[in-house]
Amino acid sequence: MSRASIGIDLGTTYSLVATLVAGKPTVLQNALGEGLTPSAVHVDDSGHVLVGSAARERAATDPGRTALSFKRDMGTLRRYQLGGRSFSPEELSALVLAQVKMDAEAALGESITEAVVTVPAYFGELQRRATQNAAEMAGLRVERMINEPTAAALAYGLHQQHRELKALVLDLGGGTFDVTVLEILEGVIEIQSSAGNARLGGDDFSDAIVKHCESLLAKDGIKLATGSLGEARLRAACEVAKRRLTSDEQARVVLPRLPTSTGERDVELVLDRTRVEELYQPLLAQMLGPIQRALRDANKAVGEIDEVLLVGGATRMPSVVRLASDVFGRLPLRTLPPDEAVALGAAVQAALKSGDSAVGDIVVTDVAPFSLGIASGADVGGTRVTGLFSPILERGTVLPASRVSRFHTMGDNQRELKIEVFQGEHSHCDQNQKLGEYTLKGIPAKPAGEESVDVRFSYDLNGVLDVDATVVSTKKAVSFTLERVKGQLSSREIAETRQRLARLKFHPREALPNLTALSRAEALHVELTGAARAHLNEALVYFRAALESQDPQQITRTRELLLARLNDLRAAP
Repeated sequence: MSRASIGIDLGTTYSLVATLVAGKPTVLQNALGEGLTPSAVHVDDSGHVLVGSAARERAATDPGRTALSFKRDMGTLRRYQLGGRSFSPEELSALVLAQVKMDAEAALGESITEAVVTVPAYFGELQRRATQNAAEMAGLRVERMINEPTAAALAYGLHQQHRELKALVLDLGGGTFDVTVLEILEGVIEIQSSAGNARLGGDDFSDAIVKHCESLLAKDGIKLATGSLGEARLRAACEVAKRRLTSDEQARVVLPRLPTSTGERDVELVLDRTRVEELYQPLLAQMLGPIQRALRDANKAVGEIDEVLLVGGATRMPSVVRLASDVFGRLPLRTLPPDEAVALGAAVQAALKSGDSAVGDIVVTDVAPFSLGIASGADVGGTRVTGLFSPILERGTVLPASRVSRFHTMGDNQRELKIEVFQGEHSHCDQNQKLGEYTLKGIPAKPAGEESVDVRFSYDLNGVLDVDATVVSTKKAVSFTLERVKGQLSSREIAETRQRLARLKFHPREALPNLTALSRAEALHVELTGAARAHLNEALVYFRAALESQDPQQITRTRELLLARLNDLRAAP
């Protein structure tokens, strides 16, 4: 068992690991001296796997071998083909978790085997189990999975625990959007409701800019193929432009020698913040529904919210700040670094789990983000209606929770009952997410409706569901794991996957600064022409010569010169 208590924010765009240092939650640095590790995986020509900054940089130069934003596909059957290898979203997430675990071990000087891992509040059962599987593949036991807005509230509440207030957390990350209403009272952080959209985030705002730029290019006769190098370069440039527009009124998208279907073209587009924010409007409108639902579920009016907290890197966009201000009639707060707040809160939760006195007596409660129930039927005037959703545990129920409902047989001499478990809010099951099923056998033969089965759902703080069924007349009780839905992994399969991932080739950790510097230089080299490219080439030649010499001091010196040259060239107009 490790002595250190760590929290991991497994993000769509970036992942972070944090722990308490001198009683204060602190983000640990990776091999590059950075707190943010891009959630990116690349397989290079030699079959080595790169994770983090070096992988992200290669997305613009070798998109076919690079995976980004795979967190959005957790719990699905999607496969990513990278360098002749096939990866599931869980496996890619496991590689990221293994990387931040390694960085934490290097920073703390000890082995790490356990962690608190965050998930979007609106992640469902399948996505949460997939996250848990990914952690196990990475050699981590998940002490607790905590919702991202809840983690942010913990980081915030650590300094506000003696206040009494009602707050709302708006968490817009790279791929997900969550809204959580909470109350802080005498050191107790009570989560009152959560809502959100698991497929709305900063990536969608970037996509809006990309589509706009593609339409401008199309007017000039330029069409970029999906998945092409040209599209990858455009996407990378649009991401940079999006960030610049958080502070500037205009941003340029410059693409020298852009490869197109008709040959290379030099392209320069000027983006105006006002026009780009018009493109954002449909996405901003999608944020209103979860905000209203969270307030309604918490039985709170807008005027009852004392503070609005912004979490997630995408909340830096002025249009998001303006939306929050318009809805709540006050400026929202960003008292913690928006990229770090979730990881800092995960570290607080880890410290609470380990009984660290530095975090005091904070207590945090959470709620179920979805309703959970089973499929049922009804006879109406001689007509049988099936596939009805019968909730057993309603969304907003404080966790951990256990609820039971009674169901009756519908046929004469019915000897078995198929219990199909669903998650969602629709009245009919085919509109909800099926989690699995179990067939309960050995029911006594009786006329229709005269035998009953009690079905109990137990939902823990990790958002993991256990199901029990009891035949009322015989008291026969069964506790079961849902039959695995297609793609869900068994414990044996998780162990086998962990061994397979461990056999992949990785560059040594000490080589990552050099590989990342080269990746960043190559990504910029594609963009430059003329004198600027010549200046970069000069620095690259010296750096490659130093690598050949294997002189550590010379490598460090020339790498620093190369990175300085990169910064100068990026800053140049």
